[in-house]
Amino acid sequence: KSTLVASLLLMGGSTVGIAFLPTYAQVGWIAPALLCLMRLGQGLGLGGEWGGAALLAVENAPPHRKNTWGMFPPLGAPVGFLAANGLFLIIGLVLDEAQFIAWGWRIPFLLSAILVGLGLWVRLKLTETPAFLEAEATEALPKVPIATLLTRYLRATLAGTFGVIACFALFYLATAFALGYGTKTLGYSREAFLGVELVAIWFLAGGVIVASVLADRHSAARMLAIGFAGCIGVGALMGPMLGSGSLFTVWLWLSGALFVMGFAYGPLGGWLPSLFPAGVRYTGVSMTFNLGGVLGGALAPIVAEALAPHGLWLVGGYLMTAGVLSLGGLLILGRTT
Repeated sequence: KSTLVASLLLMGGSTVGIAFLPTYAQVGWIAPALLCLMRLGQGLGLGGEWGGAALLAVENAPPHRKNTWGMFPPLGAPVGFLAANGLFLIIGLVLDEAQFIAWGWRIPFLLSAILVGLGLWVRLKLTETPAFLEAEATEALPKVPIATLLTRYLRATLAGTFGVIACFALFYLATAFALGYGTKTLGYSREAFLGVELVAIWFLAGGVIVASVLADRHSAARMLAIGFAGCIGVGALMGPMLGSGSLFTVWLWLSGALFVMGFAYGPLGGWLPSLFPAGVRYTGVSMTFNLGGVLGGALAPIVAEALAPHGLWLVGGYLMTAGVLSLGGLLILGRTT
C-alpha cells in the first residue's frame, strides 16, 4: 500500500509539474533539464505503479478469475491513450497552432491533477492483500528482495522479462512511431492520423478483455503465445499495409496490431504475478515488466527511426524479432499451459 501511494504521488506530481515548466526562451537549458527531471520522476513512479496495481487486482481475485481481474491494469493503456490523445486532439482543433504552442499544451497536464487526487483518495483506503499478510505472518520477508529474486528466481525473471518485450514493441511502433511516420513521411495530417489512432486503440481494449477472459479458461501462457505469434504476423504485414498510401489500409494494420497487442499484454496482469512467491512478487513483477519495457519499448522508436529510411519491412522485421523473443520467454519456463 505504501509503495502504491508513493509511486502515485511521484508519477502524478511529476506529470502535473510539467504544466508549470518554464520555456527555453525564459531560462535556456534549464527548461529541458527540468523536463528530463519530470520525466525521470514519471518513470520512477511508473516503475512501482503497474506491478503494484496488478498484484492488488490478482491477489484479491477469486482463484478462477485471477486473469480477468488482472486485466484492469493493462486496460489503463488504451483508456489513458484515449483520454490523453483525445484531449490533445480537441485542444488542437479548438486552438490555433500559436495558442497551442504558447499555452494550450499545458492544459492536459494541469487536468491530470484531478486524476491524481482521485487515485490518492482510493489508495489511502486500501488494505494489504491477504497473500501479502499471510507471507508476512508465516515467513521472513527478504530484506533485499532483488538479491533473492536474482539468485533463487532467475529463470522466472528472465521468462517474465522476455515475455513483456512484444507488447511494448507493438504499442510504441503502432502509436508513437506510426504517428510520426504517417505525418512526416507519408504526409497525412496530424488530426487525421490521430483520429485513426483513436479509433484503432479500441481494438487494444477489446483484445485485452477477450484475451484476459479466455486466459482463465485456457491459461494465460496460451493466450500470450497467440499474441506473440500474432506479433510476428503483424510485423510481416507492416511494410505493405502501413506504406500502402491508403489511410483505410493503415487503419486496418493499426487495428490489427493493437488487437494482437491485447493478447500479448492483457494476460500479463495475471501471468507475471504467477511466476513469483508473495515475498518477492512485487519486486519480480515490477522488475520484469519494466526491464522488458526498456528492451521492447524504449529501444523500439529509436531503432525504427533508423531502419525506416531503408524500408518499412525492416521495421516489421524488428517487430517480428520482438515476437520471437517473447515466445522464447515462454519456452524458458518449459511450458505453455
